[in-house]
Amino acid sequence: MPLYTKSETSFKSCMPSHEILSGYVDNSVFNKLFPRQFQHCCGNLSLTNDLQNVFNELSLDQKIQLILRKWQQEKPSSFQDCYPKGIFQHCQKIGEGIYGEVFLYKNANGGTTVLKIIPIEGDQIVNGEAQKKFEEILSETIIALELSNLRANKKNYTDAFIEVQNLRYIYGRYPEELLELWKLYDENRGSENDFPDLFTDEQLYIVLETGYGGSDLESFIFDDASQVLSMFKQIACAMAVAEVELCFEHRDLHWGNILISHVPLDKEIFFVLNGQEIAVPSCGIKVSIIDFTFSRISKNGLDICNDLGKDCAIFTGRGDYQFEIYRLMQKKNGNEWHHFDPYSNILWLSYVLEKTITSLHFKNERTKLHKKSMNKLKELNLDILGYDSTRELVLSLFDKNFL
Repeated sequence: MPLYTKSETSFKSCMPSHEILSGYVDNSVFNKLFPRQFQHCCGNLSLTNDLQNVFNELSLDQKIQLILRKWQQEKPSSFQDCYPKGIFQHCQKIGEGIYGEVFLYKNANGGTTVLKIIPIEGDQIVNGEAQKKFEEILSETIIALELSNLRANKKNYTDAFIEVQNLRYIYGRYPEELLELWKLYDENRGSENDFPDLFTDEQLYIVLETGYGGSDLESFIFDDASQVLSMFKQIACAMAVAEVELCFEHRDLHWGNILISHVPLDKEIFFVLNGQEIAVPSCGIKVSIIDFTFSRISKNGLDICNDLGKDCAIFTGRGDYQFEIYRLMQKKNGNEWHHFDPYSNILWLSYVLEKTITSLHFKNERTKLHKKSMNKLKELNLDILGYDSTRELVLSLFDKNFL
């Protein structure tokens, strides 16, 4: 959905088993609290319903403990303890959504970190909507972690999905520094969100810390279409890797969820697809893919997904090909969002190609290289919907020496 929409889907998360959360779930929590139920679940390959019932019986702290064990944080920390005064000296608000606020700051290592701050579990209405329950953001969180971890996978490797640096469970009022940055953003760009000074000392938040991926596709200015061609190849390869490893569908790959950053002109972007290395010339740009609210993966035979069919508003938008893609996905999968249908990724790549041809910004459109690259993009656009998956697309392009 658009970055600044006032309508965000409600969804059911297919709850993960202990195998899915291996490395960051403490199985002893389930064993200790529900030993018989846990053993029954572990002996059953379709764990979704049983584990959902077990999960529902856990307290909020116990639920959050399951996810946060990777970072050894079982109880909420105060905003001030996690982010001491002065840490936001080099910081700015860069975005927002119905879920909350997004800030960018310079971290202690000299790099940049993006904070996605999501208020949860409170009774207070925020941005016109009820606050999310923890289980409502669990799916997105796990998917983000699994995709981020593909940068450590030798058989199916990509670092094109935004890197998850940390996950925090905090409480308290918004720091004054962030409130001032919120005001500055509102003055310069206008905000659709409520001013976050409304939160009390007891307010709970999940904060997702990620790397910085650059500017979104809508606002990025390319040198010429050769960079756009590289961008498309990078997106296609990343999606193919995630398809093969995780049965991944993004389901919302609009141009606000594709980030572009500058890299050295001669840098190559590497992928490994089923053990086969693919090197894509960067042409000076690198892609990062973000926002997995609508996404789905499978892990160890279990689905982690969003039931988009519960929000009819997703499928009623008009005025952009993006909204047609939601309806095409729904038609293709029969409004069944739990099973894996990689054609949805092809639909979104067709959207990306349409945007590259009609809507992007270039510094130089008169060179032979620009025209040659744009012609290749147009050829791809004619053929893209004939593929069943991005894996099939990438293998075909590889065989044709297109990659």
